[in-house]
Amino acid sequence: MSVSAKKTHPLGVPEGFLWGASTSAYQIEGATAEDGRGESIWDVHSRLPGRTNNGHTGDVACDHYHRWPEDVALLKQLGVGAYRFSVSWPRVLPRGRGAVNDKGLDFYDRLLDGVLEAGMEPWLCLYHWDLPQKLSELGGWTNRDVAGWFADYTVLVARRFGDRVRHFSTFNEPNVATLFGYAMTWCAPAVQDRAAYFRAAHHLNLAHGAAVDVLRNWIPGAQIGSIYNVQPVHPESDTPENRKAALVLDAHWNLVYADPQILGTYPAIVANEFEPYIQAGDMARICRKVDWFGMNHYGPIWTRADDTNQLGFAWGDNPNPVPHPHIGWPIYPDAFTDELKRCAKRYKLPVYVTENGMGRGAAEEVVDDQGRVADPYRIAYLKLYTAAMAQAIRDGVDVRGYFIWSLLDNFEWGSGYGNRFGIVHVDFDTLKRTPKDSFAWYQALVKGEGA
Repeated sequence: MSVSAKKTHPLGVPEGFLWGASTSAYQIEGATAEDGRGESIWDVHSRLPGRTNNGHTGDVACDHYHRWPEDVALLKQLGVGAYRFSVSWPRVLPRGRGAVNDKGLDFYDRLLDGVLEAGMEPWLCLYHWDLPQKLSELGGWTNRDVAGWFADYTVLVARRFGDRVRHFSTFNEPNVATLFGYAMTWCAPAVQDRAAYFRAAHHLNLAHGAAVDVLRNWIPGAQIGSIYNVQPVHPESDTPENRKAALVLDAHWNLVYADPQILGTYPAIVANEFEPYIQAGDMARICRKVDWFGMNHYGPIWTRADDTNQLGFAWGDNPNPVPHPHIGWPIYPDAFTDELKRCAKRYKLPVYVTENGMGRGAAEEVVDDQGRVADPYRIAYLKLYTAAMAQAIRDGVDVRGYFIWSLLDNFEWGSGYGNRFGIVHVDFDTLKRTPKDSFAWYQALVKGEGA
């Protein structure tokens, strides 16, 4: 071997593979009523009784708005090549349209400059569920005009930050935002109306296409994608009704956004449900050229038929919930390999794993007397899942990067602060950051010193 030969990564990932970490605006920023930020639908939703664990809100969260230099320093210490974050639409456009909030834009200027100075690539997500409340009052995603509002917001972001950002995602997990926000009450705005759900999903797809066009026009050479939560769906038991329910949920969960955005059609099993909302030219507006496929993955979903549910299915139970001895949960890393293969074959795009990780109850993750947070279960999970990703690469899938979820313990939506996903512990009373054992493990993996 030549002395100049490059060291092979223990996982066998290709040269230039990108390691990163992910967060989102509402989950970490806090400062929800500072410097001109407008209300989001999650500000309103989290204050409604019973909507979040213990009534938790994102009002303070990790206070990243003020403490971002410390968090960027942690990213630099971690050694990752990229940081994926989202812009808060109501922080830069308090009413969702019209008057711009310069102080909000200034915050992201500082953050971007800090990330670049630390030697990392910024990966900017335009939307991670925090729709401006003023737009929700006009119908939000159920109002067809939202595609134009989103395009205008994208112009603002592209003009201001396009000189420093190369990688953009239009949406993070649109399935969760619409299915849980318009067909169910688990997420904001908790509308729970069948027609509203189909309208919202279609209009969000239109907004994606409009945003891609804006980014192409304003930022030559931009690398554009969208991020999908991809999980295998299984029937709770093997009956014809449950098998049909699994196919329907698979369409709504995995295909209703990626298929029209990349392939130009809605999945056949639910396509007729969207027809009343499709106008001439819509599918061409939605299906715009993208450069990469963002995949968030955690584990399988089980379902059963339910005639009382407006979409015909209900969340089911795992029929064989055997916990992994080192994790305490049933986990299925082979499903990760399979879903990477499925997405690569179906969409024929390079894949970036934009979220993967595991949560644990807050009571189990504490700083001990030596200032350490031991999380061996998370390390065991990450070892198995990154190995599953490496298997997909060996099997021919063009996986180009992996972003851990998440850098910080944060506001986990309906779970509030009761579920910790971070590799950095956050004391939500003092806001002190403490890297966990998993931080050191991931740091070594990024350096190619472990797997």
